[in-house]
Amino acid sequence: MYVLVANAGSSSLKMRLLNPADRVVTALDLGQWAGRHETEEIERFVAGLDRVDAVGHRIVHGGSAFHGPTVIDADVRDRIAALGELAPLHQPRGVAGIDAIAQALPDVAAVACFDTAFHHGLPEAAATYALPRTWIEQWGLRRYGFHGLSHAYACRRAAELLGRDVVGLRIVSCHLGAGASLAAVASGHSVDTTMGFTPLEGLVMATRPGNIDPGLLLWLLQHTGVSIAQLSDTLEHKSGLAGLAGGSGDMRQVCRDAAAGHSEALRAFEVYVHRLRREIAAMTAAMDGLDALVFTGGVGEHQSIVRAATTAGLGFLGVGVDESANTTATTDTDISSPEAPVRTLVITAREDTEIARQTRAVLRGTSNRSNSARGGSSMNHP
Repeated sequence: MYVLVANAGSSSLKMRLLNPADRVVTALDLGQWAGRHETEEIERFVAGLDRVDAVGHRIVHGGSAFHGPTVIDADVRDRIAALGELAPLHQPRGVAGIDAIAQALPDVAAVACFDTAFHHGLPEAAATYALPRTWIEQWGLRRYGFHGLSHAYACRRAAELLGRDVVGLRIVSCHLGAGASLAAVASGHSVDTTMGFTPLEGLVMATRPGNIDPGLLLWLLQHTGVSIAQLSDTLEHKSGLAGLAGGSGDMRQVCRDAAAGHSEALRAFEVYVHRLRREIAAMTAAMDGLDALVFTGGVGEHQSIVRAATTAGLGFLGVGVDESANTTATTDTDISSPEAPVRTLVITAREDTEIARQTRAVLRGTSNRSNSARGGSSMNHP
């Protein structure tokens, strides 16, 4: 099954055609994807493809409705769109990707793969906010978690690299990009994560602050004249590394400026690493120990200085990295020091592979159910 994978980010769209061996046949990257004016380029790209058997879409938020990959029809598309308020940077662009590719490939089955689904089975203690039960039940308030497609792939790949069965393996997966989150994964299942109801919770990110005292936000609204719209925009676009160091919040620039002695960039880097270290320890506590620490995502894969600074404070967990291996790491590499009991890995993010895997699985399952029903034409939604 050749799967066309569409990964819509907050401002970009990456498309990959994967063959049955998950090799990338061809690709299209739209660096500025607003979901409106780029459809002609998508149509030209799709028109040049020799074969597409299915389409898999990364969708950031599945809410309480979607717990696994789901075949897309008009109803599913509208229910996905209705979750836009929970992930305003991503959800509308994901829906725009669904619409654009459906227009170009109207007869090809499409599947939505949700970043929240991997965390759907979080233990109740990890998923529950300490809010009134009536609120939780009425509005579906819970910690959803995100980056599940990346975490799921990274943990499976880690088990392969370590030559171990995923059962019994305790992994902290660090997806560090413009958005960033950790997942505590025990025996292949997410048991805790740093993002919550929305992608704002958790680590310091490029433009988001991560954990912040809600009382501080209430104080701003009550005493400073800051509006809800201003607060929302600041939390999504002007906080995190960008808020502390200025610029776009790109970690590469922060590291360059910090190395040049810029105090604001140095403080931003230190705040980022402090939060990262603290949350890795918290994820480890959720599993009663740690067997492997995984770095993935743009920052996790390419910024050796972030890995070095983070792991330098984690020796008490059994983490230690080899300086040379860390500095020269490229892809899918063990950078652990020989004596460290916990293995530290750098793994290339392959959300496209995970999306293709889920897409094939759900369509084959649907096909099998249809065959057993002797050719029923409607698709069931898992």
